[in-house]
Parts: sequence; C-alpha cells; structure tokens
Amino acid sequence: MTREPGSREGLDERAVLLAAGLADLAVTTLGSGVGLVRGLLRRADAAEVAAEAERDLEARGRLVLDRYLAPPPAHLEVLARHARARRAADGG
Repeated sequence: MTREPGSREGLDERAVLLAAGLADLAVTTLGSGVGLVRGLLRRADAAEVAAEAERDLEARGRLVLDRYLAPPPAHLEVLARHARARRAADGG
C-alpha cells in the first residue's frame, strides 16, 4: 500500500481507514456499554440507579436547552450600550 502522499488513491485509502477505525471504535464502545448495562441490571438497586440516571439526563438536557435556545441580546440594545459607554468614556 505504498502510494504518493497527495495522490487521489492515497486520500481514498486514508478515508476508508479512518472510517474503519471509527466503526471499530463505535463497536467497541457499544460493546462496553452493553456490558455496563448488563452489570447495572444485575444490581439490587437498579431502580434507584435508573432513577438517578434519568434525573442526570434531564438536568443535562435542561443545560443544553438553556445554552443553545437562550435568545441572543437585542442588536439595537447592544449598540445602545456601546454608544452609552463610548459617551461616558469621552466625558460627555
């Protein structure tokens, strides 16, 4: 598999290798996750763990929505604040 570093075949091969690596990582992670879930289901306090996980996911969801759905400040309000600050700095 020796090719010129900038050739089209080399880029295609690299893309395939990267995709295969990502797929392997996803499968490995999924396998680890399944093992974790099986371990959690064997616990006596599985209901409590599930309830805590649900609260954690709900809190994370709330944080994400607050971060991305908060309305940006009004454009004219921002301009007015800058103008007021500039006037105050100029002494007038």
